[in-house]
Amino acid sequence: MEEKNTTLLKEFALTGLPYNSEWKISLFLAFLVIYLITIVGNVGLIALIWNDSHLHIPMYLFLGSLAFVDASLSSTVTPKMLVNFFTKNNISFSECVIQFFSLAISVTTECFLLASMAYDRYVAICKPLLYPVIMTNALCIQLLTLSFVGGLFHAFVHEGFLFRLTFCNSNIIHHFYCDIIPLLKISCTDTSINFLMIFIFSGSIQVFTIMTVLVSYTFVLFTIFKKKSVKGIRKAFSTCGAHLLSVSLYFGPLLFMYVRPRSPQADDQDMMDSLFYTVIIPLLNPIIYSLRNKQVIDSLTKVLKRNV
Repeated sequence: MEEKNTTLLKEFALTGLPYNSEWKISLFLAFLVIYLITIVGNVGLIALIWNDSHLHIPMYLFLGSLAFVDASLSSTVTPKMLVNFFTKNNISFSECVIQFFSLAISVTTECFLLASMAYDRYVAICKPLLYPVIMTNALCIQLLTLSFVGGLFHAFVHEGFLFRLTFCNSNIIHHFYCDIIPLLKISCTDTSINFLMIFIFSGSIQVFTIMTVLVSYTFVLFTIFKKKSVKGIRKAFSTCGAHLLSVSLYFGPLLFMYVRPRSPQADDQDMMDSLFYTVIIPLLNPIIYSLRNKQVIDSLTKVLKRNV
């Protein structure tokens, strides 16, 4: 009978975002608008880079890939969250693991992409004369491929270990989407190996990508401050500013989630952090890179003039 009970729970209930019922319509409309702007902004940025041959260089290939990942990340979480404002927050086990698999690919790939973009800025500013030789389109494609393969491999690792779990005590996931930590908390199977895999793989990926960013920008800052020209310093900061802002906004919540001690209040804070990097960051990235990039603005201006 005990073995039978361990296989009964095949559907979960998401608690969703904490909010007062009178805010339901307002929150739904707000997140709907955010999602639509996110998709239009990221898909528009991809189309702009695709159609302008002047933007077919490594920097913008990375940027287009980042826009694709942001659109995928938002689409993995937001539509289901919007539906759950007006229906029961139920999700089957198969839907849950598919959602987590898509999320893990997007989040991990974005970490690798941000690290690759930091290396690209390092070469562009610290070795400007060698940039065309070092940062070729072939190397760019290799880095992009490794980023997506790394995201896929990381998702497969955790997905494989999820299928060893059984759920027999509670089917309530304290989150607004299927994330791995809330799932592990309600499992009636020993989850120590799952937490070990999270510590090894997720921790290693974050340490590697953050260290790549920090080392790259340490060299960039030294090079910038060696410049005698104020114009050169401004140009360098303009080139790196958008990426630094994007990196800070993305890695900040991830680090905060993993270094803070566990507590019931921390679970609610984790949900807010997750909301920030799955919904808000994909909205902000195309705005940040578009407003701070002269070539993107010039390309967009040409398109608008040609069509309007």
